[in-house]
Amino acid sequence: MTSEARNISHTVSEFILLGFPCRWEMQILLFSIFLVTYIMTLLGNMAIVCVVHWDRRLHTPMYILLANFSFLEICYVNSDVPNMLANFLSQTKTISFAWCLLQLYFFFSLGTTECLFLSIMAYDRFLAICHPLHYPTIMTVKFCCSLVIFCWVYGFLWFLIPVILVTQLPFCGPNVIDDFLCDLGPLLALASACVPIPGTILICGTMSSLLIFATFFYITGSYTLVLRAVVQVPSVAGRKKAFSTCSSHLAVVFLFYGSVMMTYVSPGSGQAEGMQKFTTLFYSVLTPFFNPMIYSLRNKEMKDALKKVLGGF
Repeated sequence: MTSEARNISHTVSEFILLGFPCRWEMQILLFSIFLVTYIMTLLGNMAIVCVVHWDRRLHTPMYILLANFSFLEICYVNSDVPNMLANFLSQTKTISFAWCLLQLYFFFSLGTTECLFLSIMAYDRFLAICHPLHYPTIMTVKFCCSLVIFCWVYGFLWFLIPVILVTQLPFCGPNVIDDFLCDLGPLLALASACVPIPGTILICGTMSSLLIFATFFYITGSYTLVLRAVVQVPSVAGRKKAFSTCSSHLAVVFLFYGSVMMTYVSPGSGQAEGMQKFTTLFYSVLTPFFNPMIYSLRNKEMKDALKKVLGGF
């Protein structure tokens, strides 16, 4: 970084998150809609976590992974939605420089962890359906817990380098972010308005693309093998059960990756800001909202466990 860039790198002490600019009445309506969505997301994912914890029949690798995934979704929505809700009611819509970078780190670290969890869940289904005889000896509860720890630790380590690079960028004056959170693309665009940062954009884009495509191709490859094995299952009931479980996983995968790829394969590339805002909204707010419904409605064991737990109150 040049000496000039160093001198102007800390002139911005806060950012303005535009969110969804509209009339005050519409702001209140959007606040109400997202508040209800947020509460339902928390309740739905908490229900899955509690059911897996309370029902000993669900103390298996697949449901341990699902419970951790639901807990991850709770953390994920809490990294951006509360601040978004507060901004709907705020006149200034500001966020401090430090809090913005903290949100950036947690939001992307949790997103990275989600990619890893979806990959591990695909691996679990691959073993269970393609190698059922070896599944109990390979996917033990101990090994499953090791995979869970790996996802959480590696997820929070992967995005450290991009965040450190962002902290060193020059923000010389423009501080308006046309988004509802401190996203990587808009921050890189603000810094680019001060000095050229091709190296940082290349590193961030490469790391994002590597993570997204590596996990996506692994997941699609695993489920291709799984679906091929499902077609060969002689029992109609067994085929239906396996397909039901895999289809729910695939629905979550395509909901998440479809919107993520539109946003982060090339951060700071100058794509339509409005489009990025809505794709970010889709995978960060709506996908965690739909996940509990997808997993519970498509899974008989989960539905039975939910009925049992809810019936006890």
